[in-house]
Amino acid sequence: MREHLIKPLVGQPYPTISHGNGIYLYDTNGKRYLDGSSGAITASIGHGVQEVIGAMTKQAEKVAFVYRSQFTSEAAERLAKTLSDKSPGDLNWSFFVNSGTEAMETAMKIAIQHYQERGITSKQKVISRHMSYHGITIGALSMSGHPLRRQRFTPLLEDYPILPPPYCFRCPFGLEHPSCQTACAKQLENEIERIGSEHIAAFVAEPIVGAAGGALTPPEDYYKIIKSICERYDILFIADEVMTGLGRTGAWFAMEHWGVVPDLIALGKGLTAGYAPMAATLVSDRVMEPILQGSRLVMAGHTFSANPLSAAVSLAVIEYVERYSLVENAAEKGGYLLEKLHDFKKEFPIITDVRGKGLLLGLELSIPCSHLIQAATKYGLLLYPAVAGRNGKEEIAVLVAPPLTVTHAEIDELLQLLYASLQEVMGG
Repeated sequence: MREHLIKPLVGQPYPTISHGNGIYLYDTNGKRYLDGSSGAITASIGHGVQEVIGAMTKQAEKVAFVYRSQFTSEAAERLAKTLSDKSPGDLNWSFFVNSGTEAMETAMKIAIQHYQERGITSKQKVISRHMSYHGITIGALSMSGHPLRRQRFTPLLEDYPILPPPYCFRCPFGLEHPSCQTACAKQLENEIERIGSEHIAAFVAEPIVGAAGGALTPPEDYYKIIKSICERYDILFIADEVMTGLGRTGAWFAMEHWGVVPDLIALGKGLTAGYAPMAATLVSDRVMEPILQGSRLVMAGHTFSANPLSAAVSLAVIEYVERYSLVENAAEKGGYLLEKLHDFKKEFPIITDVRGKGLLLGLELSIPCSHLIQAATKYGLLLYPAVAGRNGKEEIAVLVAPPLTVTHAEIDELLQLLYASLQEVMGG
């Protein structure tokens, strides 16, 4: 029988999922998978949560869709207020879209518009880092320093990734922290002066680099230096929290770990925990002020923006995270898992580095990550591939990121499956 669905690798057979329950997925052959990566670091509260399903059903019985230029909805208004209450600083405005890519592209557009409304039309550029990923549309991919995902479309893309990553394991300057004095952060000022601050609207970064770095985690003073430089040159700081936001790292927002408040934040993935498409761009009062005093129109939007069904799902997910203290659980269980992964590094020489925060952890390997992922899948453990290496082109890292609901017993099971997988790829 011929296929009609374009899958990630066309022609390759994929298991068909029957259902999910908690941190487990089950295929139609009856095989169980421990979702050790929350899908694409998305299913943050696990599968089959009845509170979310109930909220979805209740909203669908009222209205599932309204067009944002004609109506608002109670669910969307409540979600915007909830995110304002949760967000640090004056990040009090929300623009709702459908995916993390759209949230990042919207953040870029709002940053540029902020200066236009102030009468500064020369600030059109965005600075980003090598070894970063901000989305797959042309605008978001232009901000992304992910060579493998950029290569087919290079003629269409802007050269925004210019800053070295905070990659202490393979320092781009050949230095060590803290004696390096965080040179990777201070390099931002050199690049701003080279380009000219009058041309730069924003600097964008993932607090912890996911798919493009295998949970690269910067040194303690990194973001304070970055934010200070941005403020000195009147450049906005956009935090891409699509993967890290809403509890994943053991804090509601990963930037809280470093005590830094961005000017804009992009959210996705964990906002609906995979139960519906929804993402958001959070905007500070300061960034919104010239727009409110000027056109009062943010030039962005999509047919399904602020969808009431997805907004109701997001509210239910956030309420679930709060009710069961899942942010705290991510911090506690993540610390336990990180410690055990460091023990694995001592035993398995193919693990060259362990890093991350909360339940967003990464293993860098000395072998292609596909070897470990295939072995793990055979044993019923799902891991997520990532690139690493000095040029960010080598597929040699995996993300370990189970749902925030994970228990100690389930982590122990994950570790048993991972141990067996590592033994297999080591030939043991």
